[in-house]
Amino acid sequence: MLREKGLSLKLKKSFLLETTFYTVPVINARVYVTLKESVLDPQGQAVNTALHHMGYQDVQDVRIGKYIELKLQAASPEKARQEVDEMGRNLLSNPVIESFRFDLLNEEGQIL
Repeated sequence: MLREKGLSLKLKKSFLLETTFYTVPVINARVYVTLKESVLDPQGQAVNTALHHMGYQDVQDVRIGKYIELKLQAASPEKARQEVDEMGRNLLSNPVIESFRFDLLNEEGQIL
């Protein structure tokens, strides 16, 4: 409210804001990291032995690994695939002794 020369003036401006939202789809990645076949897996051997002692004689071999879930907001499945591959090589696995693979899924759980 402005007061000028004893008059009371109300200033009112209205603005119309137009907002456009672009949603970037969420892509889920399931990353599996395992020891390479040429690397001994003592933890897997211990589990294998324990399973045999428990009566599970059908188990032939056990390999222990890591399972990692990631949620990404990537512009496309190709971009997500590139980023997850880089993450796997640079941080999530030790390329000297481990290998990794991954699946990409959309928000509905379908494999991309």
